[in-house]
Amino acid sequence: MIYYWSFNFHFSMDILQTLTIKYLAGTLMKLNEFNRLTELPDNMEQMPVLFLGHGSPINAIDDNEFSRKWKEIGKTLPTPKAILCISAHWETKGTFVTAMQKPVTIHDFGGFPQELFDFQYPAPGSPELAEETKTIITKTEVGLDEKWGLDHGCWILLKHLYPNADVPVIEFSLNYDHPPQFHYELARDLSSLRKKGVLIIGSGNMVHNLGMVAWEKLNSEEYGYNWAIEANEKMKKYILSNDHKQLINFKSQGKAYNLAIPTPEHYMPLLYTLALKEENEEVTIFNDKIVGGSLSMTSLRIDNN
Repeated sequence: MIYYWSFNFHFSMDILQTLTIKYLAGTLMKLNEFNRLTELPDNMEQMPVLFLGHGSPINAIDDNEFSRKWKEIGKTLPTPKAILCISAHWETKGTFVTAMQKPVTIHDFGGFPQELFDFQYPAPGSPELAEETKTIITKTEVGLDEKWGLDHGCWILLKHLYPNADVPVIEFSLNYDHPPQFHYELARDLSSLRKKGVLIIGSGNMVHNLGMVAWEKLNSEEYGYNWAIEANEKMKKYILSNDHKQLINFKSQGKAYNLAIPTPEHYMPLLYTLALKEENEEVTIFNDKIVGGSLSMTSLRIDNN
C-alpha cells in the first residue's frame, strides 16, 4: 500500500513536471511570437501604408486591371510580419480589433456567383498583434473581438496581394460614434507598428455612392459622373499637397463631395492611411479610375521609395 502510494506520488510528480514544461514551452512560444512583432531588427524597412479602393466583391475573382495592379503591388512590397486592415465593412459602437487565431472568411454581400461565396481566405490571425495594438492606442479603449473575421473589404484585396494566405491578418473596426478628426488622430497611434513589420491597409473607396451607380456601365470602361470626377480630382489635389485638414473636413467641401460621400464608412479608411504619412514620404496614386459613374477605385501607396 505504501509502495502503491509512493508510486502514484512519483507518477503524479512526473505528470506535474511534464505539464509544467509544456506550459512553460507554450508560454515561451507566445512570448517569442510577441517578440517577433514587437522587436524591430536593425535591417528591417519601415513598411509602406496602403489605401486601396476595393470596389465590387467580384474583383476578388475577376482578372481585370485593378486586380492585376494589386498583384503587382504585392510583389513589390517588403514581406510583412503581419497585416492590419481598416475595412469600410466593419463599423462598430466602440473600437475593436480581431483577436482570434483563425479568422473566418465573411461573405457579407449578395447576388454574386457561387464561386465568390465558396472562396475562403484562410490566413491566420494574430492575438499577439491584437494585444500590441490595444496597448499602443491611447486615444480610446480598444476591445479584443473573437467573432468578426475577415470581411470582403479585406480579403478581396489580400487574395491578390498575398495569394498564399500565409501572413497573419487582423482587422481594425470603425467606430461610427466619432467624427473624422477622431479617426485621423486615432490612426496616428498605429504608426509604431510600421516599424515592427506590420503592413497597414485602409480599404474603402474615396468616391462611393451605391445609390447612384450606373449598373449598366459598372463593368465597362472608365465612366464617372461629373460630380464624381470633380470630387475625386479635388481629393487627389489635397492628398498630393498634404492638405489633410480639407480632407478631414469633407462635409464642408460642397455638393460634389456630399454626393461622393453620402455616408462616411468607405471614406474613413483613407484618413487612417493619410494620418500615417511621415514628412519625408511620398504618395503614389494608382488604379485612378471611376467606374459605374459613382465609384472611385483610386488607391494610394505611401512610402519613401
